[in-house]
Amino acid sequence: MTTIEEKSINALRILAADAIQKANSGHPGLPLGAAPMVFELFSKYLNFSYKNPYWTNRDRFILSAGHGSALLYGINHLFGCGLSVDDIKNFRQLGSKTPGHPEYKHTPFVEATTGPLGAGIGMAVGMAMAQAHLASIFNKPDFPVVDNYTYVLCGDGCMMEGISSEAFSIAGNLKLDKLIVLYDSNKITIEGSTDLTFTEDVKKRMEAFGFQTLTVHDGNNLENIAQAIEQAKAEKSKPSFITVKTQIGYGCPAKQGKASSHGEPLGAENIMQLRKTLCWEYDEPFFVPRDVYEFCEKIANEKAKKEKLWNELFKEYCIKYPEMKILWEKYHSDIDKDKLLNDKEFWECDDTPCATRTSSGNILNKIKKYIPNLIGGSADLGPSNKTYLKDESDFSADNYSGKNIHYGVREQAMASIANGMTLYGGIKTYAATFFVFSDYLKPMARLSSLMELPVTYIFTHDSIGVGEDGPTHQPVEQLAMLRSMPNFITYRPADATETAAGWYIALTSKKTPVGLILTRQNIEQCNSSDKNGALKGAYIIDKEQKQKPDAIIIATGSEVEPAILAKKELLKEGYDLRVVSMPSMELFDMQTDEYKEFVLPSSVRKRIAIESLSSFGWDKYTGLDGMTITMDKFGESAPAKVLFEKYGFSVDNIVKRIRKIL
Repeated sequence: MTTIEEKSINALRILAADAIQKANSGHPGLPLGAAPMVFELFSKYLNFSYKNPYWTNRDRFILSAGHGSALLYGINHLFGCGLSVDDIKNFRQLGSKTPGHPEYKHTPFVEATTGPLGAGIGMAVGMAMAQAHLASIFNKPDFPVVDNYTYVLCGDGCMMEGISSEAFSIAGNLKLDKLIVLYDSNKITIEGSTDLTFTEDVKKRMEAFGFQTLTVHDGNNLENIAQAIEQAKAEKSKPSFITVKTQIGYGCPAKQGKASSHGEPLGAENIMQLRKTLCWEYDEPFFVPRDVYEFCEKIANEKAKKEKLWNELFKEYCIKYPEMKILWEKYHSDIDKDKLLNDKEFWECDDTPCATRTSSGNILNKIKKYIPNLIGGSADLGPSNKTYLKDESDFSADNYSGKNIHYGVREQAMASIANGMTLYGGIKTYAATFFVFSDYLKPMARLSSLMELPVTYIFTHDSIGVGEDGPTHQPVEQLAMLRSMPNFITYRPADATETAAGWYIALTSKKTPVGLILTRQNIEQCNSSDKNGALKGAYIIDKEQKQKPDAIIIATGSEVEPAILAKKELLKEGYDLRVVSMPSMELFDMQTDEYKEFVLPSSVRKRIAIESLSSFGWDKYTGLDGMTITMDKFGESAPAKVLFEKYGFSVDNIVKRIRKIL
């Protein structure tokens, strides 16, 4: 380690400690211990351009242990990547660029929002998968236009979370050799030594997953860290896992190696001792010596040249392969919304009864011609989800060009990987499972929403219509859960036309993930369903005959058909009702006040919501004078028709219930 390198690393440590102390909040332990490996990675190996945080062929660095954000912000600052010293001083303050955990699109050069431990691991695997796929499509001899590494820094907490096993298992199976994991092994968590709960042999675990495993026994030894990274890059048949043994809170005598350094400021006295231990001769908080800035600036300028070289390479590539230039532009462009909206084939459907999962599968295979970069898969449920792309091969270690991903039974990693693939760019992806298992992936779907990633989630087997598998597989509260999430669109279509509308929303969304909630069982096609109304989230699917309806029925999905039939029965008794199909509350709430009043006039207070899921959330539409016919208990194991009858979703029961309100 040269003197200037050591000085730069200690500058990182001091910046982190000062920022956390000023904020009186944060996690100094990881930055103090992991600063050497991060500096070595950024200064010698990570390809990036400080001038352009979104250079296509940059290496990706994901801080899965997001609580160590002060370290990431410090390295960003030293290499001139968009953060000033004032930004560092405003760590964790309202409106600052330096929030408590890294947030995508909020801070320059933050590749992913990493708060929940382990989430960054899954997203890193997704980025490595995207890189492998795009490289297989676009790279030509002498033109490696997609050629970058994905590095992820994780800690003991990340390794304990189950998502790490799910994601690493997939990565090993796929032999993603451009994925390199740096494991900050300091053997400390908030509660104390990891020996309390975490005594597994991590190296053997990672070997079992199919990783090359390397160990750096001294986290301050830059030469050994460099050797490990070189070995990892030299391995061309598997991903690499580098255990770097560090001391949490390094350099602070009273805190080093102790849990107390993990998640609280060091304290003014301890920061003074830290400066002495590190031989840091500057007492002024946030001070960085000029020679450190100059050293890092020189490195950053050299790295920026790589973007220029890549731009020249890509220009030559486009000249030699003009057809690939056109394809590249398609991969990196949004779908033509108007063309899709007016495409008859996309909206075409027949009149035969059909499960909306089947309609979705048909549509999915239609849209391949619009979206050449469509790639996705299911959590070992492709035949049931109808999510397999016909005439396309499988994505595997032997075929990265495949477009059908087999995720295995790993919902949480699947969603995180979908996020990572979307973050990488050039990919339009979807992920699928049974709706009840949205519980497994919800934390990662939440990150989709938070990062404004338009991932498409396909949730099939949407109700007690699952039938004989029983209450463990019959969703009840899941739709209310997803509807409560900001920036997430749920869409439960009533037939093939509405299913196409849901897919249109998903394919054209730029900042919002969409969940398609689809039936297992066949349902009738609604003759009066309307794509234009369906795109607005709710519309009048069966209009009243009088000037003003006696009541309004609001239904979704498989309950729209019995709602229309119930209306017909009540009309025989002299009651004239309006039926509204509401596949998406979120989309309807986005409409103008005039449109919402047109569909649900405030003068009609008698309203009935029908949905074979929880009543939670329906009161904002039904009001004080309304009622719900919903599923507010767990189901049973029986055929679907029997269950719909038992729990009140037959036409006869709907008529009886509505009579009471009329």
